[in-house]
Amino acid sequence: MNGKLRKLRLSLASISVFRNILSDDVISELRELMDSAESGDTSQIIDHYGRFVHELYERNVNFSKYLLKLVTEDENIYIISQSQDNGISKAIAEAAENELLILQELSQLTPEDIADEIGYNGYLPKWETSDIDFIEKYHRYVGDVDKHGYGKWAKSDMFIFRDGSIVPVKSHDTQKLSELYGYDIQRNSVINNTLALINGKPALNALLYGDAGTGKSSTVKAIVNEYSPMGLRLIEITKEQLRYIPEIVDEISGNPLKFIIFIDDLSFTAGEDSFGALKATLEGSVAANADNMVIYATSNRRHLIKETFSDREGDDVHRNDTLQETLSLSARFGLRVNFSRPDKNSYVAIAYELAKSKGINISEKDIALKAEQFAISSGNGRSPRTAKQFVEQLLSE
Repeated sequence: MNGKLRKLRLSLASISVFRNILSDDVISELRELMDSAESGDTSQIIDHYGRFVHELYERNVNFSKYLLKLVTEDENIYIISQSQDNGISKAIAEAAENELLILQELSQLTPEDIADEIGYNGYLPKWETSDIDFIEKYHRYVGDVDKHGYGKWAKSDMFIFRDGSIVPVKSHDTQKLSELYGYDIQRNSVINNTLALINGKPALNALLYGDAGTGKSSTVKAIVNEYSPMGLRLIEITKEQLRYIPEIVDEISGNPLKFIIFIDDLSFTAGEDSFGALKATLEGSVAANADNMVIYATSNRRHLIKETFSDREGDDVHRNDTLQETLSLSARFGLRVNFSRPDKNSYVAIAYELAKSKGINISEKDIALKAEQFAISSGNGRSPRTAKQFVEQLLSE
């Protein structure tokens, strides 16, 4: 093995701050390639070469850019300490600087370097490289970590809770605020509250309630898509996962990003265990409180409780206390926003704006007639969702 590959192989083995990078599939295959080059078995070297390039092609043909992405997104002691203003030891800072230089040198590795090493004159697939200053790029990234995030938080804007872990959503809803029509007052109320959170000001837990199909969930997701470049992330949980909120808060507490914990289509029956878990969280218990998060929930029910006449009459001697307990849950949301079903004029206006945005050439008069007919024939009644379905039908025609 020539001096360059041997030096890179040994230098990579010494990495500590950015050691997570070594387990990446592309880098793992490259290290296997370097190890096989040490043995001198040409057949084995070529096999590992092909594996390395295959893994790289799956992600980015430019090795330098791919490696820089790994570096900037890596969750390590250096970036965590810097993002939380905890201070950092001289030894760790020095290690990070030197490792960035090692990784920068690695990023310049070319197919020709490998070919020269093994003395192979046959065809080898190529990859691209770029001249990148890793130290300058990394420090710039760390300076804006409250917007980009690190680790898994840099991989997506939306997350779900699954098998006890918060995991990124690879293909999430791309709804935009500019694609939502009507409900400006309601939507602006939620936007302003979210901006308060992003700007480090007091923000309220919010309940978006009202009729189905009025854009409650779309509003929340569109807000996240709009403001994710400012450091906003969404973690969606189900009603059954409410008891895990303290664990979620523990994980995100101290993170420089801002988070919306989102519960969609929330409702309870009297006596459910999760009712108490949400109540404790909204009341700000020590185990479920962080200044970089809010809870947003949507529901078709203002009071979140599926009531029966027996609930109202009471099956115990404290009927009034029981009723007040169920009705007071929604009051624990500091911000409550009502998305009610639109009247005819509002419904037609939404349908018309949607049609224009899709390039459909149709008069307001025709829209008014056809949209109303669609609402009746579909049986869904007037709503933004019905208007969207109507426009989709026009597009298909």
